[in-house]
Amino acid sequence: MDSQPRAGRAVSERRLTVAQALVRAMASQWTEFEGASCRLFAGVWAIFGHGNVAGLGEALHGAREVLPTLRAHNEQAMGHAAVAFAKASFRRRMMACTTSIGPGATNLTTAAAVAHVNRLPLLLLPGDVFATRRPDPVLQQVEDFADGLTTANDCLRPVSRYFDRITRPEQLVSAFERALQVLTDPALCGPVTLALCQDVQAEAISWPARFFEERLWTPRRPPPSRGELARAVQALHAARKPLLICGGGVLYAEAGAALRGFCERHATPCAETQAGKSALPASHPLNLGGLGVTGTAAANALAADADVVVAIGTRLQDFTTGSASLFASGARIVALNVQPLDAAKHGALPLVADAREGLEALSEALGEWRASEAWSVRAADERRAWLEAAQAFSAAPVRGLPSDAQVIGAVQRCARDEDIVVCAAGGLPGELHRHWQAEVPGGYHLEYGYSCMGYEIAGALGVKLARPEREVIALVGDGSYLMLNSEIATAVETGRKLIVVVLDNRGFGCIERLQHATGNASFNNLRPEGAPRPDFEAHARSLGAEARKVRDLAELESALAAARAARATCVLIIETEPAASTTAGGHWWDVPVAEVSERAEVRRAALEYAAARARRDGEG
Repeated sequence: MDSQPRAGRAVSERRLTVAQALVRAMASQWTEFEGASCRLFAGVWAIFGHGNVAGLGEALHGAREVLPTLRAHNEQAMGHAAVAFAKASFRRRMMACTTSIGPGATNLTTAAAVAHVNRLPLLLLPGDVFATRRPDPVLQQVEDFADGLTTANDCLRPVSRYFDRITRPEQLVSAFERALQVLTDPALCGPVTLALCQDVQAEAISWPARFFEERLWTPRRPPPSRGELARAVQALHAARKPLLICGGGVLYAEAGAALRGFCERHATPCAETQAGKSALPASHPLNLGGLGVTGTAAANALAADADVVVAIGTRLQDFTTGSASLFASGARIVALNVQPLDAAKHGALPLVADAREGLEALSEALGEWRASEAWSVRAADERRAWLEAAQAFSAAPVRGLPSDAQVIGAVQRCARDEDIVVCAAGGLPGELHRHWQAEVPGGYHLEYGYSCMGYEIAGALGVKLARPEREVIALVGDGSYLMLNSEIATAVETGRKLIVVVLDNRGFGCIERLQHATGNASFNNLRPEGAPRPDFEAHARSLGAEARKVRDLAELESALAAARAARATCVLIIETEPAASTTAGGHWWDVPVAEVSERAEVRRAALEYAAARARRDGEG
């Protein structure tokens, strides 16, 4: 661990390049995380090219002892790893990514979108064109015939919370200060892009000493306003059937203990979003599990009948609200969120505050108010019934290929509470949301805000960097594995051990099921029967990992035990049934169906869709 900084300690003014000054300023930022002081920036992911190797590359080499540089194999993947690192660090620490001008920079766009949607800090430092324009156009430059200021990096504007282009050395001071404000503000948090013109990177000037002063960043914890708090208290005092929703903001605010205390003091059951899962232990009797489209029958049953819903640290996207059809028409939503935009969604009563501060203030103001005893009894009954029903879906199959849920059951039986499961897209997140029992904060790491295929392995590497003492298990479908698997090699090269479980269902099984549900014929989702399957075992071995294809769940459990004992990254492959999924729990999701079609199945699905939409809109 780095030594604790001395507040206000400064480096005397000296002549440095823009890249050297930026790197030194980054290394001067500190934070407090889990009781210790450490550098705010844990390192820089870099793939060098002509747009950054001579500038930032030279500067990073000189600072490698205090700001480590990591080499990845794909720019999007290193962005995912940086995002996952920030998420696993509960937004207290972060990483930066640097690329050359052109395709390296545009490859960052998807990872930036992941960070943007999930409100996670990520500093992007792509190279850019020459500010002087002397060698215009430079190699890999994107030319806009109508706008001479547009470059490839402009594609990062809509997925950046703050965007700046450094065309003169002096601009760096104010740009970096603004970047830090966004990266560390819980309400504004998201990706920041500082596009660095490649000639400017190498220019040197004398810098003000204050630019290199060491600074300690601690989380801002705004309390709720009196008026908003009073209105929230009034709504809950009138409630008989309240329900809490735990979102990712609970984890980022380290508010798990406050959430648990609120639930117990006020006898209020709690459901969880994908991002909020693990803040309240799964074994807690008031935890009803996942909510919404991928939720449990227990959570959704109470959500449909609740009179007041308190949404904490969640942006209430469509999977959480069942496309705005889950809650009772007369239910009142109280949205406790540090971001005013999220606190005002769905006509909610806003309670703009830090999750921990807000929960503690709300609990104190409520006094001894509790939910009705009948509601508490119903919550316990629904929870018990769901856990019994869920066991049938996650238990080992008698015959045939296992389902995703059954593989998850096998992994759960082999896992320990402190392990971290990582996933992102396809059918697996839904099954994990229903079935995975997370006991330790951060033990459930799902990227489901952007549902980005290809995040899983790179994300697992970022998690391992943030939590080296914990076992990291990535669950990934074969389709996502084929999209982005290169950071297996990075994990092997850097000695960051991962356990990767590949579920091979011959393609995109989740969308195949959705295709059938909307009345469509099987088309373009699964590899044809009889077509050769990729040899994932051989492929993983070629990247340096230990690999093994298993025949069934019993063999998978044996292989997982061996992988836990191994020191190297292990990839385990198992074939699964693409048509199988958990049919209990869940909720309607708004997926429009073609209004006219030659297929009778589509026409029937369209009628069912119209009826469901009418019910949601209050027309049925």
